[in-house]
Amino acid sequence: MDSATRRRSQGGLFEGLYRVIMRRNSVYVTFVIAGAFLGERAVDYGVHRLWEYNNVGVSFSNFNIIFVVYFKA
Repeated sequence: MDSATRRRSQGGLFEGLYRVIMRRNSVYVTFVIAGAFLGERAVDYGVHRLWEYNNVGVSFSNFNIIFVVYFKA
């Protein structure tokens, strides 16, 4: 019975991570800033890869030449 109570009070992996992050304000702020930076980089990379995947073989220089030739009347 004593071991079951001790196991329940220790918590799991996520609870331990929560305690480490939330223990001090400086650790929490650092975690939030680093997470925002890494999240922004991941979203930027993902959007860039998606853009390149959907626009294979299309470049702005091709549009520029077509635009100049078409509207140079």
